[in-house]
Amino acid sequence: MKDKPAKGSVPVPATYMNVQSAISGLRGRDLFSTLRSVSRHGLRHPLHTAKHMLALGNQLGKVLLGETPYQPSPRDNRFKDPAWSQNPLYSRGLQAYLAWQKHTRLWIDESQLAPDDRARAHFLFTLLNDAVSPSNSLLNPLAVKELFNSGGLSLVRGINHLLDDLRHNDGLPRQVNPQAFEVGRNLATTPGSVVFRNELLELIQYKPMSEKQYARPLLVVPPQINKFYIFDLSPANSFVQYMLKNGLQTFMISWRNPDPRHREWGLSSYVEAVEEAMNVCRAITGSREVNLMGACAGGLTMAALQGHLQAKRQLRRVSSATYLVSLLDSQIDSPASLFADEQTLEAAKRRSYQQGVLDGREIARVFAWMRPNDLIWNYWVNNYLLGKAPPAFDILYWNNDNTRLPAALHGDLLDFFKHNPLAHAAGLEVCGTPIDLQKVNVDSFSVAGSNDHITPWDAVYRSVLLLGGDKRFILANSGHVQSIINPPGNPKAHYVDNQRLSSDPRAWLYDGKQVDGSWWPQWLEWIQARSGAQRETLMALGNQNYPPMDPAPGSYVQAR
Repeated sequence: MKDKPAKGSVPVPATYMNVQSAISGLRGRDLFSTLRSVSRHGLRHPLHTAKHMLALGNQLGKVLLGETPYQPSPRDNRFKDPAWSQNPLYSRGLQAYLAWQKHTRLWIDESQLAPDDRARAHFLFTLLNDAVSPSNSLLNPLAVKELFNSGGLSLVRGINHLLDDLRHNDGLPRQVNPQAFEVGRNLATTPGSVVFRNELLELIQYKPMSEKQYARPLLVVPPQINKFYIFDLSPANSFVQYMLKNGLQTFMISWRNPDPRHREWGLSSYVEAVEEAMNVCRAITGSREVNLMGACAGGLTMAALQGHLQAKRQLRRVSSATYLVSLLDSQIDSPASLFADEQTLEAAKRRSYQQGVLDGREIARVFAWMRPNDLIWNYWVNNYLLGKAPPAFDILYWNNDNTRLPAALHGDLLDFFKHNPLAHAAGLEVCGTPIDLQKVNVDSFSVAGSNDHITPWDAVYRSVLLLGGDKRFILANSGHVQSIINPPGNPKAHYVDNQRLSSDPRAWLYDGKQVDGSWWPQWLEWIQARSGAQRETLMALGNQNYPPMDPAPGSYVQAR
């Protein structure tokens, strides 16, 4: 493998937390155990601690004399205000904070902790150091300016926001104004109708938006962890409308938000439900084959369905498969995964089975701690220190519209991350059939995000290699959600493309070509070539056996 990166910086996997952390949870006792371990090491090796304390004291002395040996990351927006560099008091405070960060990292790196304990310590101290940032205090220059400009009202509003979040938002600052959006009013507004419903899902068929349409339908399988309308946000960001305007017959699954009655719904239950929805698509359109698109956990469900169909010799019903930020290879190395030992996983299973579901708010909290500066402390400053309302942002509204996971599916996902079953033939059994992805010879198109903290791009790349058939892989320059919502016209958007897949993701990246713009047009050309012949658009939805029911977005998406 070549050791020189491609143009620009090399994307790296998420350093700390990822989707495995959200599924398994992160217990406070594990963090405290790490803190005790670090404290004991410090007491047992006083010379090592004293050496770094003296080095830190020496740097702080230079800072007090006005030296500025450290610079914050150019991508760190916490210290953009000129006061942090021009005001002597703020400059010294920032330099002291950066010196502390550097020397805690050095103390851990040069300690005699075991490698796993060292990784856990870095994880813990990164969270602690982010929390004690001087930008999070009332002395933040932005907060001081707002306090004077508002005549003290910013402080009053901030306290009110804090009290409201303590009562109604589990103590976390709100990321979005919940009054700014409503599903069916300014989100998920694409016209369509529910044409099929069972216990687990509603199937939505959308009204065509083109003069001609392709004969073969596209069925979208969203993640069970979130609601489907990530594909149908405001019209400018609607992937659904992009598909419809380009002649694709589009069907969407809307999952039911489970409650404790549905604790027995596991992966096999969801695979059976998707197979039923796929057959409804075939019956309505008259097409023998269906194109599939799955995102995140929806991609895992879609892959399991194809393995099930292959085992039944019925895979010919699937024409192609599009995977968006989907993990099939669950081997992810990160410090957070070091907390997910056997005891933690079993405790997580027991807890969800006792409750019947894994509450979506628990998952949302872990997702927020994946990027605390962006998803927690940024809003701490905005909502409490500046006293401002959180912004109206459709993606964040969707992200906060939590869903639950049934206990059986939660257990299946925990086992998926524990055993990595799809990495070998017959490692996973679904609906009574063993799954072998290498025998799934369906053409596939996969997308990952270079800044994805939830499903790291190199793990998504390795997932592609598990599949049979003709494979394409695209690496967008975005995070988890923005990699999906990538409409044309964004001047900052680009992606890496390389049709020759290597066994090593870094080698693939090195040889890849950077392409400016959205990947949507590239995918559109690919999917249209697999969507059959064009014909005159049929405006009627459903058919005699599956008549239209509720208008889109349906009733399941409204359930809290």
